[in-house]
Amino acid sequence: MDVVLPCLDEAAALPAVLASLPPGHRAIVVDNGSSDGSPEVAAACGALVVHESRRGYGAAVHAGLLAATSDLVAFADADGSLDLAELPAMAELLADADLVVGRRRPVSAAAWPWHARAGNAVIASLLRRRGLEVHDIAPLRVCRREALLALDVRDRAFGYPLELLVRAASAGWRVREVDVAYRPRAAGTKSKVSGSVRGTLRAARDMAGVLR
Repeated sequence: MDVVLPCLDEAAALPAVLASLPPGHRAIVVDNGSSDGSPEVAAACGALVVHESRRGYGAAVHAGLLAATSDLVAFADADGSLDLAELPAMAELLADADLVVGRRRPVSAAAWPWHARAGNAVIASLLRRRGLEVHDIAPLRVCRREALLALDVRDRAFGYPLELLVRAASAGWRVREVDVAYRPRAAGTKSKVSGSVRGTLRAARDMAGVLR
């Protein structure tokens, strides 16, 4: 399985993240304009490095999807907050699902700032009103590569995960949500979304555009 890891200045986290990848999983690190040497660190750790000059989470995810070649593809943050050892169990659930997504369960209060958690809860409630029983916007997810390409997710910013869920629901996909551990991100890195109220509001703006 290929594992796409969008990356923007995550050099401090990458060695541990890539070392935690289960056997048989290939890391595709999509550098989105890092200035801290992240691409070099990723390459030294054995990852396939893809460069995406257009800034945006969705742009990086899509570039990684295009670079992937395995039938199954996973997506995760590159900041050390997620446990990649959970991916094999999630992939097994695709026997009865089209998309398996992680519902973050923070291991401590520091792992998920209040403003980010509140914004996520609002968006998730709107998704449930649309008939999709999820409680998170799924930073950790696994699906089939060809099916995801056919879904044709267009957002190239922070709205990508939300648009994916909206399109999956419209297409009648079977979506399975499972609990996953959510840890504080690696020291020396900073979240582009939950690291500040401003970042959270920017992400909320992108997501609101998807729901219009």
